[in-house]
Amino acid sequence: MPSVHLADRGVVRVSGADAKSFLDGLVTCDLDRVSAHTARLGALLSPQGKILFDFIVFQAPEEIGGGYYLDTFKVFAPDLAKRLGFYRLRSKVTIDDLSEAMAVVAGWSEPKPDDEVGLVAEDPRLPDLGWRAIVAAEDAAEFATAPAEAYQAHRIALGVPEGGRDFLFGDAFPHEALMDQLHGVDFDKGCYVGQEVVSRMQHRGTARTRIVPAVYEGGLAADVGVEVTAGDKTLGKTGTGIDGRGLLMIRLDRAADALAAGQTILAGGIPVRLAKPRWVNFPYPGEGVTPLGAEPG
Repeated sequence: MPSVHLADRGVVRVSGADAKSFLDGLVTCDLDRVSAHTARLGALLSPQGKILFDFIVFQAPEEIGGGYYLDTFKVFAPDLAKRLGFYRLRSKVTIDDLSEAMAVVAGWSEPKPDDEVGLVAEDPRLPDLGWRAIVAAEDAAEFATAPAEAYQAHRIALGVPEGGRDFLFGDAFPHEALMDQLHGVDFDKGCYVGQEVVSRMQHRGTARTRIVPAVYEGGLAADVGVEVTAGDKTLGKTGTGIDGRGLLMIRLDRAADALAAGQTILAGGIPVRLAKPRWVNFPYPGEGVTPLGAEPG
């Protein structure tokens, strides 16, 4: 069973009597849909609706102290804890950065491990991603049966972006980062920071920029952050790439125009083919492209 220690992930805990209501009023996901066995993708946004931090929310059972554990990009965990603290006011919550004591592990292709190893749940973004767990830091090495690069290749092949890798925090809306497609925004929940902007984009369908997967010609992938072009127009920038596949943050309308005109899309000067994942349900540039995981007919 391939499993990895995601050493670049940290853990922030929010606990206390008001932990649920406190988080529910701030983040994009509905805390009613988080349980001891069900995690949820979420984000803390700016008032302008941009993603400041993204994370996967776990709930600890009451018998081990309860509270919510946020699996987030480790380098930003202290900032996330500090930002949450700004909103605490009189709420009965405690916010702790546990990134040194806890670790994040992930696995796929086999059933998830027993709950005894830590907080364990199916990856809430996409079933094919597998499972994810928060464990004691000293136990993380037991799960390192594959290199971290194997997980990144698995994630990229499925077309799933991650904050801090495929988009910049403070620069992308949830729709642009596909959070609306990956169960990271619950549009039927109550108010949260940035909700008005996100709801407006959802109802008006105004997300012109999206992250899309691509297959690179020749099996190489461009570096992160280089331009994606077609003809004399810039479409966007590259995200992570590995094993000839990558993620691109591009303007959908410009990409559609380029494909309609028969132009080649270049990522860092390398020709790419856009590949639509089966789980995406928004209009896609060049709808005739082959879905990821399928062979051309």
